[in-house]
Amino acid sequence: MFQKILVANRGEIALRVICACKELGIATVAVYSEADRNSLHVRFADEAVCIGPPRSSESYLNIPQVISAAEITNVDAIHPGYGFLSENANFAKVCEASEITFIGPRPEVIEMMGEKDRARREMKSQGLPTIPGSDGVVEGEEQLAKEADRIGFPLILKAAAGGGGRGMRVVRNKQELLPAYQTARSEAQQAFGTPDVYMEKFLEHPRHIELQVLGDQHGKVIHLGERECSIQRRHQKLVEESPSPAIDAKRRKELGARVVKALEAIGYTNAGTVEFLMDTDGSIYFIEMNTRIQVEHPVTEFVTSVDLVKSQIRIAAGEKMENAVGEMHFTGHSIECRINAEDPETFVPSAGRITTFQAPGGTGVRVDSAAYSGAVIPPYYDSLVAKLIVKGRDRAEAIGRMKRALEMFVIEGIKTSIPLQRRILAHPDFAAGKLDTHFIEKLINTNGK
Repeated sequence: MFQKILVANRGEIALRVICACKELGIATVAVYSEADRNSLHVRFADEAVCIGPPRSSESYLNIPQVISAAEITNVDAIHPGYGFLSENANFAKVCEASEITFIGPRPEVIEMMGEKDRARREMKSQGLPTIPGSDGVVEGEEQLAKEADRIGFPLILKAAAGGGGRGMRVVRNKQELLPAYQTARSEAQQAFGTPDVYMEKFLEHPRHIELQVLGDQHGKVIHLGERECSIQRRHQKLVEESPSPAIDAKRRKELGARVVKALEAIGYTNAGTVEFLMDTDGSIYFIEMNTRIQVEHPVTEFVTSVDLVKSQIRIAAGEKMENAVGEMHFTGHSIECRINAEDPETFVPSAGRITTFQAPGGTGVRVDSAAYSGAVIPPYYDSLVAKLIVKGRDRAEAIGRMKRALEMFVIEGIKTSIPLQRRILAHPDFAAGKLDTHFIEKLINTNGK
């Protein structure tokens, strides 16, 4: 087992990794920017190293600075968390060259899955269904027109090298096609350093379903069930739950078996999430894979009793799946709300000092956060303040528990998404499990009715 791990991240995920390390008896090193000097992950790590100014490009994304911090503190491994360098194949390679274990998949697998079109083609070759689309990157206006005629409208253009809604455009007719193509390429270039885009049939009212997986270094891959992530705005998730109301035990077993077989074929290791869209007729299509721990991993931990971060560490240390994961069993239902520092009406970010932070508690309630009364939410990073996670015996109890917990969560000094989360949980369509990726749009347009 590792003796010391550097956590190459900030906020709640850095604190989450530090907690897992403490329980495993592993020493920790925090890295931080000047803006995060008073953060809890810095306070609770055994050592801490400042790696630069507030801007992430000069600190958390600065590979030489992170590696230098790892070398001067003599760590065995680096856990990247999510975001920042977590899916950076070059960073994984640099760790390897520096003889530091990267707690994640192999660099070549990160590279493969990071190229969204390549990942789609690879998973299709391994037997997973994909949305009808272009055979690779769309090169030029002539191919653009031909592929659009073949696929049909509506369709969607997507950046080949990225995600999160950037470099993505929905096209409903021929007149919109060329301007959308040019805009998507421009956004993709700015966001990911390459203008490459590909094309897919656009599903009007899909659900977003994802499957949690773990793979060890001995060829074993398992799945830990699915999460429903349809409640999202601009492709950023707001509410997640497990299991999905749309997936029964038979479907879960069938889908899980196909995913496990595909990932064993490519030699996948450590934690990952395979993402799908489900059409209104129940058809399910692979869209991408995230080669890291997810923000919403706690809902899976609640329903499986598996500590995913500890499992990541044990797998990276070479332990076999049985020992790394332990006993797994699916029980109950879990829901997570992402509490963001933003105006719940306009979604404008709300940086500033938290004057009051009173988290809810009680049976089946978990709060993952690095916030506290007096903490400052800086304007440089993601707006996530806390993750509120609940578990119930069934979905109805989980919804009731989440409503109660949201009412008891007090954050003052900044605006948060809590009022929006309460509207979502109170909506009859949410209670009925009638979800799709346009839920928030409809909620706002109908004033919550």
